Amino acid sequence: MNTAIISNLAARSMGYRKVSPAISLATGEYKAIKNGIWLYLLLLLFEGALRKWFLPGLATPLLVVRDPIAMYVVFAAWSKGILPRNNYLAWMVAIGIMGLCACMIFGHRNLPVAVYGARPFLFHFPMMFVIARVFTREDILKMGKAIVWISIPMTLLLIMQFYSPQSAWVNRGIGGNTDGAGFVGSGEYFRPPATFSFTNGTTLFYSLAGCFILYFWFNKSINRLVVIAATVCLIIAIPLSISRGLFFQVAISLIFIILSISRKPQYIGKIIFASIFGVGGFVLLSKANFFNTGTAAFIDRFTTANEAEGGIEGVFLDRYFGALQSAITGAPISTPLFGYGLGKGTNVGAMLLTGSTDVFLISEGEWGRIIGELGPLLGIMAILIRFSMSFKLGLASFGKLKNGDILPWMLSSYGVLSLIQDSWAQPTALGFFTIVVGLVMASLATSPKNGHRRRKQAILPNPFLTQRLQKQN
Repeated sequence: MNTAIISNLAARSMGYRKVSPAISLATGEYKAIKNGIWLYLLLLLFEGALRKWFLPGLATPLLVVRDPIAMYVVFAAWSKGILPRNNYLAWMVAIGIMGLCACMIFGHRNLPVAVYGARPFLFHFPMMFVIARVFTREDILKMGKAIVWISIPMTLLLIMQFYSPQSAWVNRGIGGNTDGAGFVGSGEYFRPPATFSFTNGTTLFYSLAGCFILYFWFNKSINRLVVIAATVCLIIAIPLSISRGLFFQVAISLIFIILSISRKPQYIGKIIFASIFGVGGFVLLSKANFFNTGTAAFIDRFTTANEAEGGIEGVFLDRYFGALQSAITGAPISTPLFGYGLGKGTNVGAMLLTGSTDVFLISEGEWGRIIGELGPLLGIMAILIRFSMSFKLGLASFGKLKNGDILPWMLSSYGVLSLIQDSWAQPTALGFFTIVVGLVMASLATSPKNGHRRRKQAILPNPFLTQRLQKQN
């Protein structure tokens, strides 16, 4: 059985509608939808700049400025008959609707808070599938190049924020707050938020940029000097961000790229060159005072935080798997069957319900918050859906390596973890979640050989079905 038949069967198993050849994605039929996706990305990257520096008086409504874009993208795709029909999407939307109803009947009954909590399920999660449906390989690479280019001036801003006092204009907080937007880092140095509303945006942006930067070292579709400059900026951003999360994520992406290219002897030369450049660049940067200061602050933060959490083992086991265990085994005991209501665990919900964001009303962790808002039944179902998608995308991305396609694998180095643990309560984290998982699925539905054309393949292929059909052949 040839690969076309296997792909078609896999696509049917995911419930895709048949699209007429007359409205091929390559014809620009969905240009408006693609433009909406690009606008979503640009607002994600610069929404914080608008709220802090340019439109501080509109800081509150700008918090949800991407929501209408997500709604447009989803409804435009639905109207054109290209919104995929599969179990993941159907169940997640159903959980959002049931959670919304349960909130108004058994929960806090505050409609604005409930709608705010339901929007990830109803708009942002479906938007991922639209990205996967309309984006071609060319679109993915264009977005990757844009992110790599933006990382260069973003790093210059990061340096300015790191060495400027919190009262400086570049460090102003939301609404033009002169107390500063930085978060406590190490000693007298604060974690810089770059163009984002909060410092987590810095970590999320460079995590995604790192995937593309490493990929473009082995892809000639972008100027080599740009890749070198972006690599230097990534090396600088890790200590200046004072973020352990960014450090671990870049380390994971490095492991992924090494595993992918180790299967190809023709890349040995590039591996050696990239390794020499990385080590040499770090040595040269270590002679610069600004880099040494940032590195010292990062090491101090890294050491202090690790000791507080019981070392590296505690960081990984307690922060990730420990949070999962406590969310699933602890929360259901004290949580009402239908939860406390969608949105109650978010900062926006806390502000609308109590007038303060000083205390988390449910849980700081994502899994605990989901179970607390939706209840044990719907909450655990939502978590299992994310776990299942993460496993399937990771497995499918690994399978792409057999064909020499490393882009899905590299994007999965961030996207798979994002699916499991990124918070939907914080708008910036939700935005990066939507973009990166959408790009992972889009890269799986395309190949380097067909360029702008899309393969007739499921966005979430069933690897077990594919392997079984291959064996039967």
